[in-house]
Amino acid sequence: MTTTDNTSPGLTDAPVGTRFPAGFLWGSATAAYQIEGAVREDGRTPSIWDTFSHTPGKVANGDTGDVAVDHYHRWRDDVRLMADLGLTAYRFSVAWPRVQPTGRGPAVQRGLDFYRGLVDELLSHGIKPVVTLYHWDLPQELESAGGWPERETAYRFAEYAGIVGEALGDRVESWVTLNEPWCSAFLGYGSGVHAPGRTDPLAALRAAHHLNLGHGLASSALRSVLPARAQVGISLNPSVVRARTDSPADLDARRRIDALANRVFTGPLLKGAYPRDLLEDTASVTDWSFVRDGDTEAIRQPLDFIGLNYYTPAVVSAADPNRSGPRLDGHGSSEHTPWPAADSVDFHHAPGELTAMNWPVDPTGLTDLLLDYAAQAPGVPLYVTENGAAYEDVVDADGRVHDPDRIRYLHGHLAAVHAAIEQGADVRGYFLWSLLDNFEWAYGYDKRFGAVYVDYETQRRIPKSSATWYSRVARSGGLPADD
Repeated sequence: MTTTDNTSPGLTDAPVGTRFPAGFLWGSATAAYQIEGAVREDGRTPSIWDTFSHTPGKVANGDTGDVAVDHYHRWRDDVRLMADLGLTAYRFSVAWPRVQPTGRGPAVQRGLDFYRGLVDELLSHGIKPVVTLYHWDLPQELESAGGWPERETAYRFAEYAGIVGEALGDRVESWVTLNEPWCSAFLGYGSGVHAPGRTDPLAALRAAHHLNLGHGLASSALRSVLPARAQVGISLNPSVVRARTDSPADLDARRRIDALANRVFTGPLLKGAYPRDLLEDTASVTDWSFVRDGDTEAIRQPLDFIGLNYYTPAVVSAADPNRSGPRLDGHGSSEHTPWPAADSVDFHHAPGELTAMNWPVDPTGLTDLLLDYAAQAPGVPLYVTENGAAYEDVVDADGRVHDPDRIRYLHGHLAAVHAAIEQGADVRGYFLWSLLDNFEWAYGYDKRFGAVYVDYETQRRIPKSSATWYSRVARSGGLPADD
């Protein structure tokens, strides 16, 4: 992912305490189903999230993404808002069923035209578009045929990637194949708290492999149609897994979760093989015979960058047979686990304050994560492709939204990014999650992550105090000295 100079007209003269490297990208990120709405317009057909959100009991308050924040009709205003904030990059996802409604065959040009127009508008404001091909909205027709647990879905994804790459490749240089494949596999097919809501540990592991394969095949498909300058990567949501104590049992719990959360992806992506301990740990679930000869070589494509999404660390221990209560892994409530063959592990909250998601705030995990990936993938640039927090935001009597907790969160995590850079990590940019309050998956509209408040009744956008603060950071290229 190439960078651009972040100095621009309107650069603030405010004193800067911690300065980031020249050309560091200051962005925000969104996902199609969370913001676009217009789910039945211009040829779009249902995705698994349309089906899931319309299934009673799956999403808080019965909320759906049918309208979301109406970005499909308000995108010009939203891009103008980004420009007003001084952002230099925007990561958005393409809705697969808007472009290829059945997940097969030719594209719907009206769908592609929406993204062509969005990209052109971004470029006209000097904002770098970063396209994510898959942020969880699998066409329902492909799920009805088996979804990600089936190998065919990986081939369909590669076909779709080639279509979008050919349509936007003259405008877009930076491409993300998958966003958080762990969530797609283990929350969608394991615990069932995400679409499609299946609860089968074997299906979850099969899905993980076919998402990996889909990444590899899509990377090749993209590079076959994109200009040589284009860059292709992936956005992962690794768990920063910490053992509760130094006991051998707790350290083994950490190893087991690290394999399921992290190395199930980095093994084939970076080393061309699944970790032996992962295969041994999950032998009671599967013999992994769905991995065919040549698969891991196909997955291990050159990475031009790695995107890392971080919110909070995970603390684990050996299971206490007398312990009861919810599983504190931060991934929603379900009687079914997203951790196949890991019933011997308990999850605990890290110390510190909690966000509205009940996630502990710990910026040190982001420094650790960036340094870990810098060591695992030397020479590969890193981006923080998601980081942010939900809080209980309200509009005050003056029509403003003050969110000092979010400002503290962002300041702490950007300082953590800078600490990683100072220690040698090649971090090229940061994408705030999220630009706008939106449909927060199974939490519906109850949780607000946006730097911009959205009144869902009127669709009015109100930049929060954190948006003003982040704008100052983006324009100056550093953290304010007077915070």
